[in-house]
Parts: sequence; C-alpha cells; structure tokens
Amino acid sequence: MTVSTGDRKSVRAGEAAGPGLELRDGVWHVRDARFVREVLRANDATTQAGFTSESVNMPRLRQPILFADGEEHRKQRSLIARFFAPKVVSRRYRELMDARSTALLADAGNRFTLDDLAMEYSVTVAAEVIGLTNSSTAGLSRRLERLFNQPEYDHAKQGGGRSWWTRLWAPIAGALPLIPFYIRDVLPAVRARRKHPQQDVISHLLEQGYKGVEIMIECLTYGAAGMVTTREFISMAVWHFLEKPELRQRYLVSGEKERLAMLGEILRLEPVVGHLYRRAGQDLAVGDQTIPAGALMDLYVRAANADEDVAGEEPLDLCPGRDVAAGYGAEVMSFGDGAHKCPGNALAIQETDVLLQKLLALPIRVVQTPSLSWDELIAGYRLRGFELCIDG
Repeated sequence: MTVSTGDRKSVRAGEAAGPGLELRDGVWHVRDARFVREVLRANDATTQAGFTSESVNMPRLRQPILFADGEEHRKQRSLIARFFAPKVVSRRYRELMDARSTALLADAGNRFTLDDLAMEYSVTVAAEVIGLTNSSTAGLSRRLERLFNQPEYDHAKQGGGRSWWTRLWAPIAGALPLIPFYIRDVLPAVRARRKHPQQDVISHLLEQGYKGVEIMIECLTYGAAGMVTTREFISMAVWHFLEKPELRQRYLVSGEKERLAMLGEILRLEPVVGHLYRRAGQDLAVGDQTIPAGALMDLYVRAANADEDVAGEEPLDLCPGRDVAAGYGAEVMSFGDGAHKCPGNALAIQETDVLLQKLLALPIRVVQTPSLSWDELIAGYRLRGFELCIDG
C-alpha cells in the first residue's frame, strides 16, 4: 500500500508520522503538535539536547545562545530581540534586501543555479544583521559551507552514532575551518566595531564583554540559522511556485500579508529543521504519560506540522489560507516554540519574500530540478543543483 505524501517534497523514508507520543529504544518520540509545543514551552523543566549541544565541551567560555537554558538564555534573548523585531527588520534591512536581490538577479545571466544565488543573498542579509561585513560575501559563503560540512550525527544514539574514529576526527574537522573563518571574517569585524560600534549583534556582544572566540561561536549560531536554513527555504518555495502556475500568479498579485501567509504555509509543509531535541530536567507530564528526568525527547517537526488537529484536513497538501488551530502561526512549529523559538523568523520570511517577488516575476523555467539530500544534524533537507533559465 502506498501512503500519499500530498504536495510535500521533504519526505524521509522510514520516518513515522505516529503515534503522537511513544517510547522507543530509550527515546521519547513526540509527534503530536500540541505535545511538541508543550515540551518546547516547558522552559525550566527541559534543556537543549540538539545541534550536538551535549557533546560540545567549552570550559571557561560562555554558552552560546543556542545551547544555553534558564535565566541566562532568557536574558540574552531579551537583549537581542531588538535586532529581529518585524518592524526593525523592515525598517533597517528592507533596502539592503531590495538592492542585493536586484543586483544578484541582474548578474545571474540567462541560466543560473538558484541554491548558489540564494546562499549569496542570505549570507549578505544575515551578515549585515550579525556584523560580519568586513570581508567578502563570496569568501564568507565558502567558509561557512566548509564549517557546516560536518560528519553525520544521530542525537538518539550514544556518541551521536559515530564510530570511535569519527568521534576522534570530528572535533578536528570542526576546528580546522574555524581558523580562516575567525581570521578573515570575525576578527576584522570585531576590530572595526571596537572602534566604531554599529547596530548589529557583534557590537552588542562586545558591549556584553564577550571574548573573540565567544563571538565567533555566536556568529556560527546565527550563521547557521540566518544563512543556511534560509537558503534551503528559498529553493523549496520557488520549486513549489514553479510547479503551480496559478499559485505563482496569485503570489505575484497579492499584498504582503497574503504573500507572507503563503510562504508560511509552504514552510509548514516543508520545515527546514525536521527534528528538535530536548532533555527532561525533571519528571515531565505530557499527555497521559510521564517522561522521567534525564530522558531524551525527539520532537518531530514534520509530523507536528501535519497534525490534523492543528493543521486541519489534508495536512500534506499545500493550501494557502489554511485555517490552523488558534494559537499557531501559519508555519505551525517550523520556527520552534518556547524559549528557543527561532528569533530570526520575521527576517527569514521577509528576505525570502523580497527575492521571490522579483524572481517569480521573471520569465523563468526549470532546467533541472534540485536533488534532495539530508543534513543529519538537524534532520533537515538540502536542495542542490536547482538550475533555472530566464527566457527571452
């Protein structure tokens, strides 16, 4: 029997859609949207267990915001909120988005690879927010690609599921690309902002007394969120629009509110980060079960986003204007929730919208659909080799 996947492209073989909560091989698998949100909002009862946080040891250094929990995390989140508020994003970065998207499309030629163009675009925008503006965008993009090309990691397995050799090599493989990134990108930005502080994250970190290495680690955190994931979403959204001419036309003639809702629906269907991980710091009641202290919880974002109780009927179909349950955004759990909800959600959606308004208005057609592979660290998709052609 073949199970319909509807319009969803990011379908992973063997990934169960149910039950909503189950204990398997010592890990609690949480797929029900309300249970996922409940766990993510249990801020003081759980700790971050994703993104290799439990295998990274940084003595005498501050925990990066992605790994931190509790009061320190809340403090840092409140301090950086001013960089990512929707009105701030529109006022401060809209002009940059407009200029950069126009320039990239003008330079792309008649045939180009969308994932490359999307990477350069998202790096430009995120670098401005972070403050990594004292090196070339192309060089920064290459160095980030190397940094995020890490050995596979399975959070549910001891040692990340890595062999003894991989566990030995992984820290070296991770550290080597950090050297050029720090010297060429982070250090020049830090030096410039020590002299002339700006309205960006690096200036804020310097004001908080962060060391150079701590700033570099935070830059990686924001780089992964603001550059790499946005790149994938841009490609995925364009793929859907080009396969559905009526949807593309509707997007091009709609106002901003409706366009952003359409992008939110695509993101609900195709979340870039497929799984989140938390560890119970105390016994945690979820549904009619009690998850014991110390247990690892694997939160299925793709399954939660397709939960009929939240997303409604035919949750695997792309349906702009979908009436999701009260209390959820159009994207449902794609940006997470609770203390660790992605702070850059407004930035990611707006920069995608700015580029797509221009790109989809061109007479483009698909030369080669992208290949889809998986980033094991976030159980997220990678789209590569998406070739487009501008006719005429």
